[in-house]
Amino acid sequence: MWFKNLQIYRLPANWDMTLERLEEQLAKKPFHPCGSQDMESRGWLSPLNNDVLVHAVGDQWLVSLGFEHRLLPSAVVKQEADDRAEELAEQQGYKLGRKQMKDLREQVMQELLPRAFTRRRRMYAWIDPVNGWLVIDAASQSKAEDMLEQLRHTLDSFPLTLLRTEKSPMSAMADWLAGNEAPAGFSIDQDCELRSVAEDKAAVRYVRHPLEGDEVKGHLEAGKLPTRLALTFDDRISFVLTEKLEIKRLDFLDVVRDQIEGEQEDKEALFNAEFALMTGELAHLLPAVVEALGGEIGVEPVAATEPRPAAATASASEPQPEGVAAYDPPF
Repeated sequence: MWFKNLQIYRLPANWDMTLERLEEQLAKKPFHPCGSQDMESRGWLSPLNNDVLVHAVGDQWLVSLGFEHRLLPSAVVKQEADDRAEELAEQQGYKLGRKQMKDLREQVMQELLPRAFTRRRRMYAWIDPVNGWLVIDAASQSKAEDMLEQLRHTLDSFPLTLLRTEKSPMSAMADWLAGNEAPAGFSIDQDCELRSVAEDKAAVRYVRHPLEGDEVKGHLEAGKLPTRLALTFDDRISFVLTEKLEIKRLDFLDVVRDQIEGEQEDKEALFNAEFALMTGELAHLLPAVVEALGGEIGVEPVAATEPRPAAATASASEPQPEGVAAYDPPF
């Protein structure tokens, strides 16, 4: 259970959702496979494939949204409809009109849908009700919107905002590169993308390349600004920060992963240990990113995060909370 990408949102300070109430509301819209005439189905799944829809480890919650799509390309429907239209035209002696073709395509779609293959996937969201974070493991904000839309349809009330900081990530990253100095606790790695703000949108990308030389500074002076920058935090987590305040290519380094001792046969305990480690590390990373970007807009400063909890350094063989029974299914 390790997130790869972070789309970061803020819960309001007065959000009063309880674990029990969230479980009840998600249960109203569980996942069901596509019906014979459905192109898509979505609903809530248990993160651990049991009867519990909100998996809790300590004060941290995990929810999972399942999707199923029917694989029926429009080109397949069009080809079948065109073939049938030719046969009908030969029988009738004239071509089908626009409305007849539309009706024929709909008929073909209805006939082919039940026979189409389906593909399943799932998306996870971590909810930190204590510190007010909602973090979705999605590669883009548009993909995360699928999760947000389902949460809005499911919950009675779901006030949510994007994380906003005093300094834009683009201007902050430019300052760090120009000064060859990362903010406290961070180090600059060797991947970066710079893009011109002019109409030509000229871009240059560095991969595994030193960024402290005059070449990068020259691009900055020429008007290019960083849209992506690889960073490492506290020698424990590496990631790429984007101009949209997304965190991508998230990787928890060996110093973190090695806290789970040995190979564990208990998949439930391993899942819990990884989730505890991940949320414990992210509870330090997110405030540090916000501080590096000048603080959060419209939010009172929060006291420094407490030392990493013991749960985040526990072995996967230690006792885990009740209410979980199996590992994540392979879809």
